[in-house]
Amino acid sequence: MSDAKAPLHPKRKKQVVDFLLQFRWIIVIVFVLPFSFLFYFSIYLGDVKSERKSYEQRQKEHDENVKEVVKRLGERDASKDGLVCTGRPPWVVVGMRNVDYKRARHFEVDLSKFRNILEIDKERMIARVEPLVNMGQISRVTVPINLSLAVLAELDDLTVGGLINGFGIEGSSHIFGLFSDTVVALEIVLADGRVVRATKDNEYSDLFYAIPWSQGTLGLLVSAEIKLIQVKEYVRLTYKPVTGNLKELAQAYADSFAPRDGDQDNPSKVPEMVEGMIYSPTEGVMMTGRYASKQEAKQKGNVINNYGWWFKPWFYQHAQTALKRGEFVEYIPTRDYYHRHTRSLYWEGKLILPFGDQFWFRFLLGWLMPPKIALLKATQSEAIRNYYHDHHVIQDLLVPLYKVGDCLEWVHREMEVYPIWLCPHRIYKLPVKPMIYPEPGFEAHRRQGDTEYAQMYTDIGVYYVPGAVLRGEPFDGAEKCRQLELWLIENHGFQAQYAVTELTEKNFWRMFDNSLYEQCRKKYKAIGTFMSAYYKSKKGRKTEKEVQEAEQEKAEQETPEVDEQEKAY
Repeated sequence: MSDAKAPLHPKRKKQVVDFLLQFRWIIVIVFVLPFSFLFYFSIYLGDVKSERKSYEQRQKEHDENVKEVVKRLGERDASKDGLVCTGRPPWVVVGMRNVDYKRARHFEVDLSKFRNILEIDKERMIARVEPLVNMGQISRVTVPINLSLAVLAELDDLTVGGLINGFGIEGSSHIFGLFSDTVVALEIVLADGRVVRATKDNEYSDLFYAIPWSQGTLGLLVSAEIKLIQVKEYVRLTYKPVTGNLKELAQAYADSFAPRDGDQDNPSKVPEMVEGMIYSPTEGVMMTGRYASKQEAKQKGNVINNYGWWFKPWFYQHAQTALKRGEFVEYIPTRDYYHRHTRSLYWEGKLILPFGDQFWFRFLLGWLMPPKIALLKATQSEAIRNYYHDHHVIQDLLVPLYKVGDCLEWVHREMEVYPIWLCPHRIYKLPVKPMIYPEPGFEAHRRQGDTEYAQMYTDIGVYYVPGAVLRGEPFDGAEKCRQLELWLIENHGFQAQYAVTELTEKNFWRMFDNSLYEQCRKKYKAIGTFMSAYYKSKKGRKTEKEVQEAEQEKAEQETPEVDEQEKAY
């Protein structure tokens, strides 16, 4: 998608898998889209049925299901059975990892029943939900009553459990932080069968801070209490085109939401929603929004874009029109705005269906979009999975705001992937040091976007085929991703763990801090019961021997205590 010129390289020899991918759209239209629609519809009916149940009934079913999980864990023989995994098939998981750890012997615990919204507490402004509740489900319930999760990730399919145990972000994260930062309490089933409620200030506070980014390797999440905020019926969205080199685009992006005078907590200076899209090395569009009432949106002269209609242009292409038409403003219904990237899966839909963005397709079949990611993965052969790994990039890179320009230049030089998504978020200074944390001493520099209590970061979303692959040139995707991970380590950045890691275990724990994590692994008897976060992220199949030996080594190691300096940090 880049217009940038690059030096000529030898052409890559075509393989059979290239032709399979070229005509994969046939399988998508004939099989994946219809079955995706039926799947989504069946889930919708189940959600409606759940919503009609009383709070007491939903709570009763939840308690019974928790007892079943505890019973199942009690049936495990540690000397014979493999490590504990959820019962979801490998292809169901939303992410690029092939979930190879589930292909070895393991002990399954079924969590498929945990998909209910247990309670919307308007007084405490808390949503209590089970881990398989997804973003489309929660927004369908909350937005009509002018409420929303403080951070509501854009894709409908993303689940609460995945966003807490892993990583989640949205256009409001520059105010509220990552998804896990909006969690108030966690209900966890530990390895020994105990059910505990962890908060930031109770006896399980260490577990509360260690769960995010742990990938479910400390215990089984069975419910969460998450912060709600008041919202209005519409989002007033401003599209602002910017031009210049990549450093200048990065500065324009920072200026769109971070006052240079440091007044980052002033709502009159900071928009409620922010995102940026870089379309080429010289062009981008920055979008800022705030909530607006129906009365304001329908005032004479205002433009309302009911983006939820299936035939609407894909959002990233709609935003790109600002490069030609100039800055413009429109009002989008709040729920339509939240899920603006769902139908096209950002711009990955263009790879899945090359003509999917055409009006004729959107009008005739757009109502079937998006394809279910799980079904896309289920119809992939091993050859196609490996091809995607080597010739396709899907990475979310979390970097300090002041290093966004440097990262964009690195990605352009080494990968040349466009468009690029930009979304700011805070990383808070906490009483303990979790797996991701701000740069030590960041508050002394008072850089743009930072406050005394949080450093401003940016999620740089790199999703698409590299320029070299589009030109038919050789591209070593695994090596480039390894180099990218090393760049992140040297620049205090973090890689979202839905992707595989090319790093050694030593370097993986240079990127992420494992002191609190390992302390909790040992304290709550997770070692020998759940696989470690590194081995869940590591590329390639994991043999049972390899994993068991790694677990045994961890069990024999002395776990370092979190020292007083880290606690004070």
